[in-house]
Amino acid sequence: MAEMNEDRRSSARKRAQNHFAASEQRDAAVNQMLQKEHAVRDAKIAKLRALRLAKEQADREAGIVPEDAKPAPKRTRSKAKA
Repeated sequence: MAEMNEDRRSSARKRAQNHFAASEQRDAAVNQMLQKEHAVRDAKIAKLRALRLAKEQADREAGIVPEDAKPAPKRTRSKAKA
């Protein structure tokens, strides 16, 4: 009887450990995939930033003022009637 209980416990422990190991492997795979995606995104952002900065520098050298660098028109407040 005691042996049967030990076998059940051992079997249950082994199943739990296998389940935990599989979960750990999935977590590791997901983390690795996320790190790759972040690296690709960071490389893309760095490339686009470099292109934008190069274009802005070329525009400055050519004397072109970008639209967003022009000062916004000043708004006047209309006085509320009392």
